[in-house]
Amino acid sequence: MLQVSKIISGGHGLAPALQKRAATVELDWDVRQKSRFDCTDSQGRHLGVFLPRGTVVRGGDVLVAQDGSLIKVLAAAQPVLVITHCSEHGAPFDLTRAAYHLGNRHVAIELKPDHLKIEPDHVLADMLRKMHLIVKETQTAFEPEGGAYGSHDAHGHAQAHDHDHGHDHDHGEHDGHNHH
Repeated sequence: MLQVSKIISGGHGLAPALQKRAATVELDWDVRQKSRFDCTDSQGRHLGVFLPRGTVVRGGDVLVAQDGSLIKVLAAAQPVLVITHCSEHGAPFDLTRAAYHLGNRHVAIELKPDHLKIEPDHVLADMLRKMHLIVKETQTAFEPEGGAYGSHDAHGHAQAHDHDHGHDHDHGEHDGHNHH
């Protein structure tokens, strides 16, 4: 078994050619939210993944094996409920209300501008339909929000987002402010 204990968030900093050559592993959300799991990559290698506790693996992340090989993570298609507003009986704001109610129930939600995705749950589906929303089951990748207190940033997303958003962070004496 090939051990994996490192992850590169979104493949950040890796040359596209390296990512293109990397083996892949397709994992559903249930596996990707665990920090320890076994899987088999596209080259047939059995991987033992041991990441820091609380690490969440996202589609597009790159795992680094003990031998230095790279394995790109793909979010596997899985059953999900896609929730959209009903243009006949509702309004786009109904999605905001739905996200609020699902969040109060600590449900993992993927937020999109025109729809929400959750894991299948007939009780929640009935609640959403009563709110005049359209709920359809389908098979697709599921990438729920990390949450304000979640572990979305446990493996480097914080660095990627906080330090790479297009401007210099040296807010010293040259920023036009007088702090004396």
